[in-house]
Amino acid sequence: MARWGGQAHAAMQVPGPSLREAASMYGTAVAVFLVILVAALQGSTPPESPFPYHIPLDPEGTLELSWNVSYVQEVVHFQLLVRELKAGILFGMSDRGELENADLAVLWTDGDSAYFGDAWSDQKGQIHLDSQQDYQLLRAQRTPEGLSLLFKRPFGTCDPKDYFIEDGTVHLVYGILEEPVRSLEAINASGLQTGLQRVQLLKPNISVPALPADLQTMEIRAPDILVPGQETTYWCYITELPEGFSRHHIVMYEPIVTTGNEALVHHMEVFQCAAEFESFPAFSGPCDSKMKPERLNYCRHVLAAWALGAKAFYYPEEAGLAFGGPGSSRFLRLEVHYHNPLMITGRRDSSGIRLYYTATLRRFDAGIMELGLVYTPVMAIPPQEPAFILTGYCTDKCTQLALPPSGIHIFASQLHTHLTGRKVVTVLARGGREREVVNRDDHYSPHFQEIRMLKKVVSVLPGDVLITSCTYNTEDRKLATVGGFGILEEMCVNYLHYYPQTQLELCKSAVDPGFLQKYFHLVNRFNSEEVCTCPQATVPEQFASVPWNSFNRQVLRALYGFAPISMHCNKSSAVRFQGEWNLQPLPEITSKLEEPAPHCPPGRGQSPVGPTVVSLGGGKG
Repeated sequence: MARWGGQAHAAMQVPGPSLREAASMYGTAVAVFLVILVAALQGSTPPESPFPYHIPLDPEGTLELSWNVSYVQEVVHFQLLVRELKAGILFGMSDRGELENADLAVLWTDGDSAYFGDAWSDQKGQIHLDSQQDYQLLRAQRTPEGLSLLFKRPFGTCDPKDYFIEDGTVHLVYGILEEPVRSLEAINASGLQTGLQRVQLLKPNISVPALPADLQTMEIRAPDILVPGQETTYWCYITELPEGFSRHHIVMYEPIVTTGNEALVHHMEVFQCAAEFESFPAFSGPCDSKMKPERLNYCRHVLAAWALGAKAFYYPEEAGLAFGGPGSSRFLRLEVHYHNPLMITGRRDSSGIRLYYTATLRRFDAGIMELGLVYTPVMAIPPQEPAFILTGYCTDKCTQLALPPSGIHIFASQLHTHLTGRKVVTVLARGGREREVVNRDDHYSPHFQEIRMLKKVVSVLPGDVLITSCTYNTEDRKLATVGGFGILEEMCVNYLHYYPQTQLELCKSAVDPGFLQKYFHLVNRFNSEEVCTCPQATVPEQFASVPWNSFNRQVLRALYGFAPISMHCNKSSAVRFQGEWNLQPLPEITSKLEEPAPHCPPGRGQSPVGPTVVSLGGGKG
């Protein structure tokens, strides 16, 4: 078995098997290779150093990924630290986090020599060398912490076997090789120790705004809790602002993760409680505990949200999020999601979020507006659907009435569905034409939700339309999934962060209930099974009675695509703006934006055609 010790490496290309016998020579010529390495890396080093983004890939913390993004070159540079290398490592990306049908970079040994190559896995998990080598190794070297691999990959390659790196969630996958393999094709992912990590790779390249001189900080942290030894825990903790805390603006926040728990703390949120209650009971425990006070359900106004891989969140220089003072609750709820697949016990945690705030109020209050679908069972997804789309509207009538003449400016967004959500997109339309995407996540996961700063501020004017569409997968369900608050029900929401704050807090829609009843009557006319259309039948009960043949599925899809809607154009008090909001026509969109597609990088012929020999020294074992 090849030893992974030694000094820095040198890499050479292996165009054909005839050169493999010569590979061992390179282990004894480290000095020569270092010269070659310096020459090869000139102009190849990443544009920023050190790498600004870091995440642990595995629960033990033996694999650590760092990266940076060049939007000019449309390239991601990765630095993978392997603390306990055995016989090799697989790293890559896939649609939902499986090691089947994945796009991979692989480091492996045959017992004599080590190799690095671009590969892909088929639907059975079998690994194949890619004919187009788009993961390019730049450096491999021993460090005191372990083996460090530096490699790069374009966003798009136009290789049908490759993953297109785009905005939104990326499911990173890894596999650990325990023993040498005679060839790359001898690897099958199904027999490996594997895992996944979700992250937003393409972070927005935003300059850090100037911070005020009177900046103060406040830490909202878990009170040294004992993390439960189970895979998933949502921990809730109630704290409060000081007595007489006046109105301030939050201008920034950042995570505080207890040292050693970087792989356990998955995401965190701070919520402000409802102002109509004078007090909230103290609580620290699992959010699903029967001991949790019912009143904590009224702590839902998001002040801050962080997820693994995210860095500090900054408000624009001209806006801040108001908290404290009259009309604002003193009570806050911290929610921490612990992901503990190894069922580690005895681990204590004090993670949380540090708020940066100022008493010098900025020009604008930032606001949060809900887009998408109303939480109602009239919007439903049939069972056994691979990709069923539901769409919610914020209509021109509502924005015309509720927005100021100069409009609002969206700078961040948090997408939200429950368990069957797979894609979410919000598009701005003006004059019947889709103009720009507000936020899009084509690999959305309900297990990875964060407030994301937009790459560019999106301005919304009175009369504009905001269209939010969610794609769901219900292939594992036997009954229809209806809209609602329950975790087995569904949502389709985009929480927009914008300024200046307006009275409009919720701009959402749902199909007109009367037209849905016409659908149930139609189902009864064409099917022998009866759907009760009597007044005492609830909509969930009616959907549960529908026989889900192709006709009933297609008619429901068509209904949602043409039937009038009920609009919720609501103020923060949950009261609608004055006007007629029922039986509203769907917005007429005559021109749609094209789907995102990869931009094929030039110089394709410069890519290596086979794996790279990696020499780390140490000889044979």
